[in-house]
Formats: sequence, structure tokens, C-alpha cells
Amino acid sequence: MKTENWQIPKNKLALEIKNLTKIYQGENEHYALDDVSLNVKAGSMFGLLGPNGAGKSTLINIISGIVLKSSGYVSVWGMNIEEERKQSKLAVGVVPQELNIDAFFTPDELLDLHSGMFNVPKAFRKTKELLKLMDLSDKAKSYSRKLSGGMRRRLLVAKAMVHSPPILILDEPTAGVDVELRQKLWQHFKDLNKLGVTIILTTHYLEEAEYLCDDIAIINKGKIIANENKQSLLTKFNEKIIYIKLKKKKVSDKDKISLKKIGTVKIVSDTLEIIFKPSETSMKNIIKTLYNSSLDILDLSTKDVSLEDVFINMTNNK
Repeated sequence: MKTENWQIPKNKLALEIKNLTKIYQGENEHYALDDVSLNVKAGSMFGLLGPNGAGKSTLINIISGIVLKSSGYVSVWGMNIEEERKQSKLAVGVVPQELNIDAFFTPDELLDLHSGMFNVPKAFRKTKELLKLMDLSDKAKSYSRKLSGGMRRRLLVAKAMVHSPPILILDEPTAGVDVELRQKLWQHFKDLNKLGVTIILTTHYLEEAEYLCDDIAIINKGKIIANENKQSLLTKFNEKIIYIKLKKKKVSDKDKISLKKIGTVKIVSDTLEIIFKPSETSMKNIIKTLYNSSLDILDLSTKDVSLEDVFINMTNNK
């Protein structure tokens, strides 16, 4: 499954947004998007994160041509969505959160029907190729109502790709899916990305975005509050946690004083948690402090800051 019919834009951006605003009129004027600017590189896996009501759906709907913007500039695959509305809409495939599949059609029939809706000539339809890519070849002639939840999710991805768009938007693609199926879907998304498809992912599973995405944008209350490379975003929060399981729960006042020089100390049940800044405290110094203490240590482990930690920190303070 390739997107060879779409030449990469000269600026190598799949999506370019400048000062985008969407206002919903009513008794109280509501800014769903407020001066949003962001770029998505062609060929990347881009995570668009935010709490419920943050503006993600509005942004996706504007990109895919369902909702009209109030002001600002949006370019999809190098095309201004106002000047080249039809062609820019064809550059995007959307996989919705809802499983909106007709139960009385087979996957083969659904993909063929959807291809026709996009005016894809029969000679150029890629139904078999898409079913194979999504590991659904053996279910091509089965009624959709008999497919499992994971199969239906994969069918939705195939359905969004019938017109070979260079951009695929995944809106909560693994909602309600168990761990095993979620990991299989992740692999399918990575396979599509390797074929050159730019993927924009919205998800509430922060682990999913951390695993899949190269770049991350966080939107909250209609505003972009972060937009950068994933690793840059993670290292921006200079924190690490060390967990120390104790044989005896009691920690002496003397040990508390010495440990507080390392970082923030918290005791949860029989575990001592120390949040410290690697830029200010070396692991060598921590081990030395623990060695000189009177703590009876059973086990010790460390945890780096996760995307979930970053997300909670940023959205709770905005």
C-alpha cells in the first residue's frame, strides 16, 4: 500500500497550521480553537493529545474538511484547504473512534463500495492489498457482524485508506481494545508509517503515544501548550523517581534529613519514594547517601519521567 500518487510537498510538511481559530456562536461565544499553530512533518507519526473538550475533534474535523474554520491558515499536503478544498480532503483518511461498519457487508464488499465513493476506478482499487496489509484476507468474505472488535478496528483503517491518502488520522483507534489486540494494531500502524503514510494519532492512552509517535502536540482549552519532539518533551521535565522497598517502615529523623538533600521524600506503605533531579543529583551521590544511612533496604528501582507524567503536569497547571 503506497501513496506514490502524492508528491511530497516542497516544504516537506504534511500539515501546516497558522493562527487557526474556531469560534462557536451561541448565547456564550466559545473558542474551540484559539490561535493554534503547528506543523506535522511528512512521513512522521504525530501525536495530538489533550483532555476531553480540549479541541482535538474540532481540529481533526477542520483538517478533514468537515468543519469550517473561523480564521487562520491550514495547509494539507501543501494545499490550502480553502483554495483546494476537494483535493485537500482527498489527502486525508480518517479512522473514527466509533465502529461505524455496516454489519451486512463483507470486508471485501465494504472496501469496494467505499472505493467507489471516492471514484477510484475498478482497475486501481486496492481491496485485496489492503485486506492483506490489515491481516484480514481470510475474512474477506465474512459478514462484518461476525468480525471481532480488533478485526473491525483494522477494517476501519483499511476503509480509510481505499483512496491511498498520504495522511491518516487515527481518532482513539484502540479504545476498548484489550492489550494483545492493541499491540497488534500498533504494529499495523507502524507498518503503514514505514510505507510512507503520515499518521496523526489522538489517544487517551499516553503509553500508546509514547511508543508510536515521533513528535507530540498537547492541546488544552483550545490552545497548544506543547509542540515538539517526544524526547525533547520528556527530557524537559528534569525528574526521576527512585523506589526503595524497606524491611522496616520506620525512617529515622537523621535519615530523613540526609535523604531530603537528594530530593522530595515520600513514604508509601513499606516503600520510600524519592523524586530527584538528575541534573542536580548524581546516582553515585544517591547510592552513597543510602549506603551511609541506617535503612534496611530489600529492593531498589528507578523510574524515568513518562509522557503521562508530562501530560498531567502540563494540563493540570493550565
